[in-house]
Amino acid sequence: MENRTEVTEFLLLGLTDDPRLRVFLFITFLLIYTLTVAGNLGMLLLILLDPRLHTPMYFFLGNLSLVDFCYSSVVTPSVMARLLTGNKVISYNACAAQMFLFATLICVENYLFTAMAYDRYAAVCKPLRYTTTMRSSVCAGLVMGCYVLGLLNGCIHTGETFSQSFCSSNVIDHFFCDVPPVMALSCSDKRVSELVLVYDVSFHIFFAMLLISTSYIFIFHTILRMRAAAGHHKALSTCASHFTAVSIFYGTIILMHLKPSSSHSVDTAKIASVFYTIVIPMLNPMVYSLRNKEVKSAFLKVMNALVCGRPSKV
Repeated sequence: MENRTEVTEFLLLGLTDDPRLRVFLFITFLLIYTLTVAGNLGMLLLILLDPRLHTPMYFFLGNLSLVDFCYSSVVTPSVMARLLTGNKVISYNACAAQMFLFATLICVENYLFTAMAYDRYAAVCKPLRYTTTMRSSVCAGLVMGCYVLGLLNGCIHTGETFSQSFCSSNVIDHFFCDVPPVMALSCSDKRVSELVLVYDVSFHIFFAMLLISTSYIFIFHTILRMRAAAGHHKALSTCASHFTAVSIFYGTIILMHLKPSSSHSVDTAKIASVFYTIVIPMLNPMVYSLRNKEVKSAFLKVMNALVCGRPSKV
């Protein structure tokens, strides 16, 4: 305990020390974060305001938008502040809090993707029983399970990482307090903790991917048996959007986490982290919602009501 408390703050090296590149990254991240906030909170507001969007699919999308907004906000504003001011210092407690919140929310997102895959399975494979299969209590239970598993994941990651002794370097070669770069600073025997974290991440990722893959095996089997071309197109469009988001999400997570710290490429880890902390939360509203006719209709209805003071007929 005495050795561990010698480090009271960390230094985050960030993405670059080049002043011109820092300005460029600040402007880029500011634009991305603005789109992230507008897209996710706008989507959440549309779902709350339009009764036509009070369905299981949009219930999950609303939670996904909330989680995307939250976990982007855990990282992106602090990254932009450091790019603008050059201040690289983060306190020990703030680093632990950032790691806990991020590990929790990223795991919640992981299982929300799984719940959404199950919702699409129920809609495509069992349409006649959809309303009973995806009743309100089931949807609420699935989302609650996502948050509970996320909290457990956050506790395990933060507990295992900050139970280590940090008695030498306090320089984190990263732009936020993620597990691998912080764990790399430990001067105690971290082999057991690394194994625990690798197994924990592996379980959550592969368990979710197994459930998603199983859902889509049944979905594709059902699609192949459809005779109507319109049914094919609608189902495949839904699957393509989900697969795009899932592929980006899981690809970057696996690249970042499922390796021991000794084999990490710092540059690769930073690039992967930029995608899943800053870019993906901006993309999800576009992938899932902006191409959706129901969402466009709800958006036009709300805008017409705000501008003209009367409901839209769209």
